[in-house]
Amino acid sequence: MRAARLIKMVLLLQGRPSMTAAELARELEVSERTIARDVLSLSEAGVPVYADRGRAGGYRLIGGYRTRLTGLGRSEAEALFLSGVPSALREMGLADAASAARLKVSAALLPELRDAATGAAQRFHLDAPGWYQEPETPALLPEIADAVWDDRRITARYLRKDTEVERELEPYGLVLKAGVWYLAARIQGGDYRVYRVDRFTAVTPAESDTPAESDTAAGAADRHFSRDGSFDLPAFWAERAAQFARSILREEVVLRLTPRGAGQLPYVTERAAAQEALARARTAGGPDAEGRLTVTLAVESAEVAFAQLLGLGPEGEVLAPSGLRERFASAARRTAALYAKTHGPPHGPEAPDVPDPANPTAPDQP
Repeated sequence: MRAARLIKMVLLLQGRPSMTAAELARELEVSERTIARDVLSLSEAGVPVYADRGRAGGYRLIGGYRTRLTGLGRSEAEALFLSGVPSALREMGLADAASAARLKVSAALLPELRDAATGAAQRFHLDAPGWYQEPETPALLPEIADAVWDDRRITARYLRKDTEVERELEPYGLVLKAGVWYLAARIQGGDYRVYRVDRFTAVTPAESDTPAESDTAAGAADRHFSRDGSFDLPAFWAERAAQFARSILREEVVLRLTPRGAGQLPYVTERAAAQEALARARTAGGPDAEGRLTVTLAVESAEVAFAQLLGLGPEGEVLAPSGLRERFASAARRTAALYAKTHGPPHGPEAPDVPDPANPTAPDQP
């Protein structure tokens, strides 16, 4: 613990001209007295930490001292090599750059830690796409990724339903969600929007207005945009994803659920909507005398609800709308008639156990 704190102190001092004891104590979450003891320990170990006295004083490194990454432990080094997603980097055209960076970091590590990259790769792998999908890399992803990294404006043609539209965009960031790539971009002079990368049909990086100015500062200003420092890609994506999930839930279904059905509901329908519906029902009155909970669930449509709620089986009863209830009653009658034709034990191998959606487990084999 203390060794990690000493390394962090050195790295903090490398990044700033000087820091007061109070600033170091706040960053390292210790007392100023502990900082004084740690500085003494660093000096005894040969790290040139100098203390400036007086009201404006502080601690600083002298002589241009720099430390190599010899303070990394094995778990830290392995975690560092987990920070890249190989498939995503490859699709964006950044595999070579990432490989070079990993080699440089490996060269800076102590010899006994240089197998960290291999050790991490053999212990963790991110498979981003969902099951039963064959992900395809969008053809224009590398060009869009280049523009994102370069803060370069683009002229893009995009399929919106059956219409192709053209937009002047400032590409801010890329998001990989369940194997699908999305671009967060700002329309010039407008707001931020989200685009599916596989719907782009053409992408042209911006050029300067005058060819002769292409290598000048004015030409660079034509091609590039100044990023909004307040833009936070993870926060923006979380907000838009939540908005999208809410926007498609336009209808409501009333259900009566057994305790088991209440546990299964978040696994067969949109999770956030199910959790909100269950919370409202429990606050409003809770289960009835039979232990069943009546919930009002937001759904995309009656058709989607029918397909999803079939997964509840006898653990959920649709009360409304009446048309959907009749569809379930009809499906139940047809299912009962189908199974009534079967007599005696089934032939062939025993059917495998089906996991409970309320307590899912990963399959032994993909």
